Amino acid sequence: MRRPFIAGNWKMNTTKAEGVALVKGVAEGNTAGDSVEVAVCAPSVYLDAVVTAAAGKVGVGAQNCYHEASGAFTGEISAAMAKDVGCQYVILGHSERRHIFGESNADVCKKVHAVLAAGLVPIVCVGELLEERESGKTSDVVAEQMYGSLAGVTDEQMKSVVIAYEPVWAIGTGKVATPEQAEEVHAGIRTLMTAKYGEAISEGVRIQYGGSVKPDNAAELLSQPNIDGALVGGASLKADSFLGIIAGANAS
Repeated sequence: MRRPFIAGNWKMNTTKAEGVALVKGVAEGNTAGDSVEVAVCAPSVYLDAVVTAAAGKVGVGAQNCYHEASGAFTGEISAAMAKDVGCQYVILGHSERRHIFGESNADVCKKVHAVLAAGLVPIVCVGELLEERESGKTSDVVAEQMYGSLAGVTDEQMKSVVIAYEPVWAIGTGKVATPEQAEEVHAGIRTLMTAKYGEAISEGVRIQYGGSVKPDNAAELLSQPNIDGALVGGASLKADSFLGIIAGANAS
């Protein structure tokens, strides 16, 4: 059985004080124990404070990093820097990074290797635009992103990777893929992994769903056989709603 993994992506939100209060609220209110893995991904300037406030009760991740270890890359942070302040995870290839900032699969792939080399867990995002879904290209887009973003990742390294399927048309829009729509893509992603890495490794990799996940739809989504958690945006900015999603994962 794959352990459910619920991660909150705070994006460019919160003040330092709000972030500290939020992670404390999640840590104190989480009754799922070890049955659900929980993390929050805070803005980079607050990571140190959030790690301290989490006190080991909630995992912490960065929202992005650069692929180089150090150097003249103004405004960037490295995977080693994220690890140095206590992060365990890094979100890579989020649709906002791909579509607003123009990151390619090759860019994401370099970051995946940097994060793995630093001993952190990459949460690698894939997902299609609305026009791509409506034109029947979902499978092709997801396959291209999967294989491109994970090029050169070994069988052993793949055991440390988390995949997040996020239909771009459902992020922050209030639209949610039905459990059946989400499960169909998740099952397809696992089939892609099986073709590349074999069934034993594929069956161990967790695939999160990301796209307007809320307490009232979490349990139904997470009850699907290939949906192993959630990458949560807006609903992770309030402890009560985020805890409701964690409870949904525990119930499923």
